[in-house]
Amino acid sequence: MLYFIYGEDFKKARAKAKDLLNILVTKKPNSNLFKLNGENFEEKIVEEGLGGMGLFENKYIIFLDKIFEKEEIKEFVLDKIKKIVESDNIFILLEEKVDKKTLTKIEKCAQKIQEFSGVIKKEKERAKPFSLTDALGRRDKKSAWAEYQKVLKEGLVPEEIHGILFWQIKTMLLANSSKSGVEADLNPFVFKKAKEFCKNYSENELKKMSSQLVSIYHDMRRGIVEDMSLEIEKFLLDI
Repeated sequence: MLYFIYGEDFKKARAKAKDLLNILVTKKPNSNLFKLNGENFEEKIVEEGLGGMGLFENKYIIFLDKIFEKEEIKEFVLDKIKKIVESDNIFILLEEKVDKKTLTKIEKCAQKIQEFSGVIKKEKERAKPFSLTDALGRRDKKSAWAEYQKVLKEGLVPEEIHGILFWQIKTMLLANSSKSGVEADLNPFVFKKAKEFCKNYSENELKKMSSQLVSIYHDMRRGIVEDMSLEIEKFLLDI
């Protein structure tokens, strides 16, 4: 799988890539993480990522940081781009300026692309992920669906949203089985809020929802489902 993040507003592009990387590493704690740039790039690491076999038993994440600055590396990666997209492992490609020919080639196959333009625009009100998790906690199906659409439009990828929802359910389960934030190992404010939300669900319902989210993730990785965003939408409409 390939995530391609680029744009002249490189500060925002890098911040987005960093957030995505942190989320993926948190969700895949046993994965092997490689951060490659123009100075430490190794073709063999990319080759291993394409095959998913050999040296590494666990799936892994390869972060390619502005490697297109080196023409020979750029040619190597573009030549492998289709295999990168088809790989079971995760590649994150971060670039600043990308020529039209290169962009067109990547756009034809990359699953996730996000551009951060350098054009200054009037700030719009950003959808906040916590608005979505609050709606889930309140068991407000209509608001949850609306907030889900907002965060999608704001550029959050389904994998990020899935992680946010899973975190909320996990937090509620911890709060439900604990008497205090200290016991649950949660921030006092987070614990209090989650404890209130627990009134809207039974423990069995929360466990079932947690299992549903785990199934969505694994079914996506196995190719049983192709559109995680649709599966998340179904999940929210069924709360």
